[in-house]
Amino acid sequence: MYDIVRACSFAATSFLAMTLGLANPVSAQQTALTLTDIAFVNHVAAGIVEQDSYVEKVPVPEEVFPATAAETEKYTDFPADSTMEPHSDDLRTAVTLNNLAELYRVQGQYAEAEPLYKRALAIDEKALGPEHPNVAMSLNNLAELYRVEGRYAEAAPLYKRALVMDEKALGSEHPRVATSLNNLALLYHDQGKYTDAEPLYKRSLAIWENALGPEHPRVATSLNNLAELYRVQGQYAEAEPVYKRVLAIKENVLGPEHPNVATSLEKYIVLLRKTGRTAEADKLAARAMAIRTKQAGQSR
Repeated sequence: MYDIVRACSFAATSFLAMTLGLANPVSAQQTALTLTDIAFVNHVAAGIVEQDSYVEKVPVPEEVFPATAAETEKYTDFPADSTMEPHSDDLRTAVTLNNLAELYRVQGQYAEAEPLYKRALAIDEKALGPEHPNVAMSLNNLAELYRVEGRYAEAAPLYKRALVMDEKALGSEHPRVATSLNNLALLYHDQGKYTDAEPLYKRSLAIWENALGPEHPRVATSLNNLAELYRVQGQYAEAEPVYKRVLAIKENVLGPEHPNVATSLEKYIVLLRKTGRTAEADKLAARAMAIRTKQAGQSR
């Protein structure tokens, strides 16, 4: 994964050097990237980011539940329109800036990511206008950077603006609205504003269930966030059935020995120990350990 990230970072930087005239000390042969190359880089970068960006409240990014290609097209892409067409080159640059910023973010290189996010946002706003859904995505990305850095006062207005824009442009039941709701809820969760976070998590969950069905992995992610919210407040009776449902979805979708199942087991184990159910916790801990041991052996 690290080599892929480095390769994508190099390719994206080279593309930006060509299109924006940035200083880049590589040879002409190394920077002779075609649009097909850049499309591939953006596709791979988006996949890496997808693995990192649909966040569970752990509070680290969750293990991956990517949408299928069809779902991604249906729920997150926007068709080209007359507003976008005259600015296609600028928008391609904005996408690459954003993806490079995302690669920096997932590596913890926040200082490098921030100016790229801001530049992508400025391009989108100039090309598409301040209310376009693409601008909302750029706002969400910058806000997420601020959130993981603990810059909550800067993140909040960006998340709120993105949510209002998505609701206005796409309707209150669109899955993109669910993502914006989830992101704002995560911010409140980090700040300890649990009563503000809960209704947003629940509304996000309802949208995903309606859009994708009750057994979809993204529903499991929303459920996990809600369960974690209950757990940190000591609301164990409310959290337990939610954790169980998350575990059941992951086992059904990924199989009983997948590492993500071990992650869900480990979270449920914390609840069991908090409620004094040591025997149950030990049994599940042994199962989680077996999954981790098998995973470690396969990775060698």
